[in-house]
Amino acid sequence: MSNDVAERVLRTLRAIPDHPKPGIIFQDITPVLHNGRLFADAVDAMAAPFRDAGVTHVVGIEARGFILGAPLATRIGAGFIPLRKPGKLPWDSVSEKYALEYGEDSLEAHRDACKPGDRVLIADDVLATGGTAEAAGKLVRGLGADLLGWTFLLEIGVLEGRRRLAGARHHSLVSL
Repeated sequence: MSNDVAERVLRTLRAIPDHPKPGIIFQDITPVLHNGRLFADAVDAMAAPFRDAGVTHVVGIEARGFILGAPLATRIGAGFIPLRKPGKLPWDSVSEKYALEYGEDSLEAHRDACKPGDRVLIADDVLATGGTAEAAGKLVRGLGADLLGWTFLLEIGVLEGRRRLAGARHHSLVSL
């Protein structure tokens, strides 16, 4: 099934040239989300490699990781943990900084979002350079949880982001 789903996702993605800046081809996932059956099938395919791994929590990275991570968590019977941009969480939080092309950013989680013994899967829409995904993994591990892996709707292979995802499995439904 996942090969069929991957092909349907690939046909449905919308490439937008020169966004957000000249020379970048932005891969827009909103047409995939717009198609209810394809959206559901994509979430199922992203969950499949981890369905029997004993996942207790799925982490979704703000913002599109929320869109994929929350339904993925319900598919495998796990809780959902949102990783947010700075200043968005209402309670005591921890953060992990990461480098951007021009500067730095960080992700935050509530201090009690996960704990030792929890088995966590991180979900996001796109794996590009891997900086955000790597930071999410460090944050989860820093809270003491076991990081089982990462799952992505799309991977931009030429950017080699997977090199930054050491020590756990990773799965990409579609690779460009």
